[in-house]
Amino acid sequence: MTVHRSVFVTGGNRGIGLATARAFAELGDRVAITYRSGEPPAGFTAAGGLAVRCDVTDPEQLEQAYQLIEERHGPVEVLVANAGITRDALLLRMSDEELAAVLDANLTGVFRTVRRALRPMVRARQGRIVLVSSVVALHGAAGQTNYAASKAALVGLARSLVRELGPRGITCNVVAPGLVDTDMTGALPDAQRAAMIDGIPLGRSARPEEIAGVIRFLASARAGYLTGAVIPVDGGSGLGF
Repeated sequence: MTVHRSVFVTGGNRGIGLATARAFAELGDRVAITYRSGEPPAGFTAAGGLAVRCDVTDPEQLEQAYQLIEERHGPVEVLVANAGITRDALLLRMSDEELAAVLDANLTGVFRTVRRALRPMVRARQGRIVLVSSVVALHGAAGQTNYAASKAALVGLARSLVRELGPRGITCNVVAPGLVDTDMTGALPDAQRAAMIDGIPLGRSARPEEIAGVIRFLASARAGYLTGAVIPVDGGSGLGF
């Protein structure tokens, strides 16, 4: 018998997050997403998905989001921490505010989001956590020291969680996407985008659905013995790092 789970995807209003939310919804799971501004994706909400306005850097908003999700869908059983921002600049020109903003959203926000999900998972002795990092965390990028540091920190966070949560049946893995067709990468200059694709053996960027497929697998029963892994989904650009 198929058991439909309560799934929570942060930053689920577009790109990888929205593709991931739709991938779980296709399974019949009860899926909730967060979005910070604008309007929630109409197609997702019309199909029965729950969209909650929430900035993960605000503890009060995050708590309210969890309370609504638990009321509508039950305790979160699958958490995909995808929300994140960039504030790119060369280090010599990077302000303290640009560093703090990225760390607050990409690391501290993930820390709070995971911590809030854990107590029900521990009680149930099961759960799936997937943290969305980046290939930049593993090989660096000029102008992204703040972003790379925040995404690299997720590896240490995940592997420490594995030590704490493994005996309780909870897995935690990291997905490190490469260049993906999203609004963010679509804004890159053509020359920069072409140069990035030149470094990808498959010769193209990824579709958000391809990243979502890996995330959905990591949350599946078939991945029950996979935890603490960092999986690059990058077309071979890092060759496994």
